[in-house]
Amino acid sequence: MGEDLETSCFQIISNVGAARSSYIEAIQKAKQGDFEGARECIEEGKKQFLIGHEAHFGLIQKEAQGEAVGGSLILIHAEDQLMSAEGFKIIAEEMIAAYERIAELEKKQEA
Repeated sequence: MGEDLETSCFQIISNVGAARSSYIEAIQKAKQGDFEGARECIEEGKKQFLIGHEAHFGLIQKEAQGEAVGGSLILIHAEDQLMSAEGFKIIAEEMIAAYERIAELEKKQEA
């Protein structure tokens, strides 16, 4: 595996891993009722995810232009992490919305 490919793979893995951690933290904050903090974590996760996504897209562009990128277990792992982080973002956003609805219902019941 070429050094450029390895560097790109590790860039993908580290950034989307950080994004996934931010999404998980967002769920935890929402569960505690800190919806502003949860949204901040989602935004931070999106920034990290974008960096990883751009590295991945760069590999796709190279291959589309006829440059052999090559396949490897590390590239498969990087792509798996990319998709996993994207799934976590979707789940986190849905859970935050659900926790917000629950909090609103609890406020109405207290009134």
